[in-house]
Amino acid sequence: MKIVNYIHTRNLRGDFFGGLTAAIVGLPMALAFGVASGAGPIAGIYSAVLLGFFAALFGGTPTLISNPTGPMTVVFTAVIATFTAKYPDGEGLAIAFTVVMMAGLFQILFGLLRLGKYVTLMPYTVISGFMSGIGVIMIMLQLPPLLGQEGVGGVLATVQALPELISQASLDELGLGLFTLAILFLTPSKIARVCPPQLLALLIGTGVSASLLSGLRIVGEIPAGLPTLYFPTISTPDLQMMVIDAVMLGMLGSIDSLLTSVISDSITQYEHDSNKELMGQGVGNILSGFCGGLPGAGATMGTVVNIQAGGRTALSGMIHAVTLLVFVFAAASFTEIVPLTVLGAIALKVGIDIVDWSFLKRAHHVSLKAAAIMYGVVLLTVFVDLIVAVGVGVFVANVLTIQRLSDVQAKNIKAITNAEEAELLEHEEQLLLEKVQGQVLLLHLGASLSFGAAKAISQRHSLIGDYQVLILDFRDVPMLGVTATLAMEKMVNDALKRGLEVYVVGSSGKVESRLEKFNILSRVPDQHQTATLRDALQQVVDRMADAPMASTV
Repeated sequence: MKIVNYIHTRNLRGDFFGGLTAAIVGLPMALAFGVASGAGPIAGIYSAVLLGFFAALFGGTPTLISNPTGPMTVVFTAVIATFTAKYPDGEGLAIAFTVVMMAGLFQILFGLLRLGKYVTLMPYTVISGFMSGIGVIMIMLQLPPLLGQEGVGGVLATVQALPELISQASLDELGLGLFTLAILFLTPSKIARVCPPQLLALLIGTGVSASLLSGLRIVGEIPAGLPTLYFPTISTPDLQMMVIDAVMLGMLGSIDSLLTSVISDSITQYEHDSNKELMGQGVGNILSGFCGGLPGAGATMGTVVNIQAGGRTALSGMIHAVTLLVFVFAAASFTEIVPLTVLGAIALKVGIDIVDWSFLKRAHHVSLKAAAIMYGVVLLTVFVDLIVAVGVGVFVANVLTIQRLSDVQAKNIKAITNAEEAELLEHEEQLLLEKVQGQVLLLHLGASLSFGAAKAISQRHSLIGDYQVLILDFRDVPMLGVTATLAMEKMVNDALKRGLEVYVVGSSGKVESRLEKFNILSRVPDQHQTATLRDALQQVVDRMADAPMASTV
């Protein structure tokens, strides 16, 4: 696998305009996320520059645009708040950026372990729930700046302080924030195709503030030039917390990026390389953290805009990053007068867009269990912890899925004792079974048997005491799990101890190998291991016909 994307110039014009358009869309978002995180607007810009460039260079999705994103910003805001409160002398910020670097290392590890195709294998109810929860958190955290007030902490603190925030609201800043939201929501599609609503809101909101209003809280000076470097800073007492936060950021960034890669594939008909993309995202996040940038991921809006404007290769992502870098050196002074309420409104709109309104409205019609999982994950995400929310959601969803699969597998395990129950068998097999009914227990096994089938096998186990012959029919079993095999082993051992004759029918491939490893086949005579059920039943019929002769000898 090549490490660096090949840079093609055959689509230079399309890539140039794609990258330029993505940069225009990404600029206000980067500023808004930087301010929202508490690290400052420049942190958002450096993330878009470094992550955007190196994820494009090393990643596996040519059209992917990587930027700070809402979900990553929400999690990182909590990381910054935690460590800066504990270490207010600057060490806390260094530890927070070290967590970003560690998250990048985990993403590279995910890619090296080729986990890309598994990262997004998460129930949609859980993904929808935690994304909606993150959207709610972002909305709540933007209410103070929208009201012209300083942030007061997390969601609970904001909810508790809301009456006071409203009573002390700055009417000028609230009015400008609502005006910005109106631009974001109401910009006609014809205008939006020419100028993204986010940029339009940033320009108009800043213009209104500069010309008509005074005394509003603004971004302030943004340092131009090279970034401040943050070398890895490990706090030994907080190492466990750092690792947990880094894993969460790494996982969230991986899911966010790969879901965007899938969207890119659906538009361009290009199949991305998941593992390569994870490594590219990891490299970008490491460098972003090292230079004091936010963590980020593949951004859906920037990616779609890039493709629509003509971007087709990794060059578009690098042009997007270089354009933002030029802005840092040449036009950083423009952002000094941007009102914080305008950026708060832009970030609040992102939060609204993150919430999965479509599924929220119809989840209870689709499935009450699915709705319960999703709403539970939303509440846990907002009021407890994102890691707890995802862990509990995945656990509950998987338990319910296992239960459903177990029920399906149990229905495919048929205990057949006479011809009247043998509708699954061929006519000749039914005739043979009729000749020996009352003496043969035929266990017909259908589909793959995982640990969910073990209970059903154990339930059939109790029947063997009433019969002389046990036939295990594996013809329709492509896969046999360890737990199911253990239940089968126990059944065979018990049958042999009771003196039953045991036949194994149709075992082959992986199923035969599994039975051999558990020494089940070694306990069954070779002549009792048949390819067809007819052969096994015929042996039983012949043996029972010969039994009286044997007894008289």
